[in-house]
Amino acid sequence: MTNRIFVHGVPDTPAIWGPLIAALSETVAVPALPGFDGDGPPGFACTKDAYADWLVALMEAQHAAFGPLDLVGHDWGALLVLRAASLRPELVRSWAVAGGVLDPDYRGHRIARLWNTPVLGEVVMAVSTQGAMARMFRQNGLPPELAAREAAAWRAPMRRAILALYRSADGLRFGGDWIARLAQLPRRGLVISAAHDPYMSFDVLGRFARRHDATLHVEPDAGHWSIVERPDSIAAALRAHWKAA
Repeated sequence: MTNRIFVHGVPDTPAIWGPLIAALSETVAVPALPGFDGDGPPGFACTKDAYADWLVALMEAQHAAFGPLDLVGHDWGALLVLRAASLRPELVRSWAVAGGVLDPDYRGHRIARLWNTPVLGEVVMAVSTQGAMARMFRQNGLPPELAAREAAAWRAPMRRAILALYRSADGLRFGGDWIARLAQLPRRGLVISAAHDPYMSFDVLGRFARRHDATLHVEPDAGHWSIVERPDSIAAALRAHWKAA
């Protein structure tokens, strides 16, 4: 049905793509990260490498059915898209990322560092209620209905998955093969940056775009969830990106 895969981030579900998909008016695949929209498969490790392997397996299946893929990721979904595309570039026609890139000099945001800390991370999770998450989403530009939908997924499976994921990535500090393999990225990339993103700055995203010869699209009046705040603008950027690929 589609060769386009949209991968959501943390602490989101596939529903986060709703406004952008509506603006695109086309069918795309929107898988849920295991553990983020209900229980994951038994024994799934919820580490960065386990999620990357999961995405590669999905890519292999989609490629076999529909041919070269257009990958789109937001936040952690962006990191996984970059990792998977660097591992299997022959499957990828183009990639686009918003609100996240793999940068060896990025040291993680405050919440990532809290989640990465044993005991403290569990305490933070315990006191973060669904109501508080809904308020956070609304304050970051999500409409009330979508904010409530995303907050409803803030349950024990997601919280456990997030702790395991961030600790496997040392609170978003990347190095080694995750960085070295970026040399294999297909040269058909789009980096979407928002001027008011508190989690990953324009400087980091712009540096990545220059380093990997990717197109940089900037949303000047949006925050981390620019895919929700500015769906029409980003849809136009994606259409142009796919047309040029």
